Amino acid sequence: MTRFLATAAALAIAASAGAQLKVVTSTTDLASIARAVGGDRVDVSHISEGYQDPHFAEAKPSFVLRLRNADVFVFVGLDLEIGWMPLLIQGARNAKIQPGGSGYVDCSQVIAVLDRMTGRVDRSLGDVHPQGNPHYWLDPGNGRRIAQLFRDRFSALDPANADVYRVNARAFEDRLSEAEQAWRAKIEALKGKPVVAYHTSWKYLAEYTGLNIIGFMEPKPGVPPSPSHLASLIDDIKRTGAKAIIMEPFYSRKDADFVAEHTGARVVVVPPSVGGLRGARLDDYISLLAFDIDLLAASIP
Repeated sequence: MTRFLATAAALAIAASAGAQLKVVTSTTDLASIARAVGGDRVDVSHISEGYQDPHFAEAKPSFVLRLRNADVFVFVGLDLEIGWMPLLIQGARNAKIQPGGSGYVDCSQVIAVLDRMTGRVDRSLGDVHPQGNPHYWLDPGNGRRIAQLFRDRFSALDPANADVYRVNARAFEDRLSEAEQAWRAKIEALKGKPVVAYHTSWKYLAEYTGLNIIGFMEPKPGVPPSPSHLASLIDDIKRTGAKAIIMEPFYSRKDADFVAEHTGARVVVVPPSVGGLRGARLDDYISLLAFDIDLLAASIP
């Protein structure tokens, strides 16, 4: 009997050590970093696809089922997912991923957020995020902060594999640093270059690269441009010599093409997320950043 109990205990310990944390992320970018840190100790899936606007993911019943079995739910925060996330979390009825639960992970809590709003905020300002701009993953410094957050949270939930998460997080940071060295010259060439952006989502990447966003296609976030706004933007492009209009693949190009036709600027479709451009090999976070920086360097003389 003693030998049987000892064998059973050993098997239980082995099973526990080999068990995977079930991690669900709101976006492909967070999923990529979670896989890098978790390795084979985590089972990661995501909700919004990289080629979709993450504001408007569909709250499918299959996502509710996925969250019901999750140990961890990781999200961007700052109201990026407010249109669909509450429905999924409430429907899942999983205490682990409810606010305050051990698996409820708001990545924005470790970010130095841009564009925090003060004073009165209402819909007249457009589709604004009062707590700040949620597109922070496009700065690799924030990618590091997210990896460190995952390391710490995964380790707390699965202490038997804490060393694995620590080593994996360090390896991710080292790969990211190596990539930054490779594209350093391209970033130097981009510094100060004037560009127009479609949406405020490019502010973090502009901060990192030194690009100078002189205006936005949207007069207010989420608000289509009026003829007078387009005319003003055309004047600004001619005045500053901006050579590019950068935009996501899920927005209509009609207005951007109109402005480009009247200024000679080039419309550059830049994927903002892993898997964001069909036909391009954008299967992880670091390759996404490398692709975007290469594309911008090649498109903005």
